[in-house]
Amino acid sequence: MSRETHLAALGQRHDALDKEIAKELVYPAKDELKLAEMKRRKLQLKDEIAKLQCDRPFPGMH
Repeated sequence: MSRETHLAALGQRHDALDKEIAKELVYPAKDELKLAEMKRRKLQLKDEIAKLQCDRPFPGMH
């Protein structure tokens, strides 16, 4: 899997978690543990995306 493909997949998972979190927040009796776990996973994905983007070489540089 190329880095670009991997970044796209991570971005999709991040967006999906964002939507799940938004759905969970609508309920008055939300599951706080589930919500905390989803937020933790979302942050892990964000960190992984940022790391991959920082590791990317600049165009034209070898």
